[in-house]
Amino acid sequence: MTLAVDCGGGGIKANVLDSAGTAHAAPVRVPTPYPLPPALLVDTVAEIAAGLPRADRLTLGMPGMVRHGVVVHTPHYVTRSGPRSRVLPELVTAWSSFDVRAALGARLGLPALVLNDAEVHGAGVISSSGVELVLTLGTGLGSALFDGGRLAPHLEWSRAPVRRSTTYDAYVGEPERRRLGDGLWSRRVVAVVEGLRPVFWWDRLYLGGGNARRITPSALERLGDDVVVVPNSAALVGGARAWDLLVD
Repeated sequence: MTLAVDCGGGGIKANVLDSAGTAHAAPVRVPTPYPLPPALLVDTVAEIAAGLPRADRLTLGMPGMVRHGVVVHTPHYVTRSGPRSRVLPELVTAWSSFDVRAALGARLGLPALVLNDAEVHGAGVISSSGVELVLTLGTGLGSALFDGGRLAPHLEWSRAPVRRSTTYDAYVGEPERRRLGDGLWSRRVVAVVEGLRPVFWWDRLYLGGGNARRITPSALERLGDDVVVVPNSAALVGGARAWDLLVD
């Protein structure tokens, strides 16, 4: 039984799933609290876990660069009140090199796996055949690359410029979707996909995250048969599958 936790910029979702990915309770979602020092994230996960069935292990996905369970950089949790608000230097210091895996394992008494949230999402949808790219559309843009089911080193594509000084994160993130509307925003998603296609030459691209369902039908037709939209629930299913896919 796996406690799967999906930490986003706006909300933290969790559930307990068996090894087949079947949920054993109703999923729980709470707003992401801000400001969010590491200790508060650990407390929040512990509080959520207390209201769910007992688990044998924990998987947590969070935004940013995470290596071996240790935070290198996280974009939202260093801010005063959430995405695109003021960055607080004391939170940058607190999160830098923070071992989330060790902290959660000690607090909950469970073996823990901590990854980038798009990587966990990908674990829930990939077929483990060929080169598979996962892009998550939500507060910003997340990404994960797999080859034969093996996870490649994480790249923060969201921080790269897509044009002039505009990053992918800003170009197709939630604030721009709200400003443009689904139609114009969907055209941007198509532009991003077509721009990345000659970089990756994937066998399959999965579009997930909370906003994937907002891509218009006309935009989906332009994306091609090698692009699949997947449900956001994959982020929790991936928490169970990640142990088999990503842990040697």
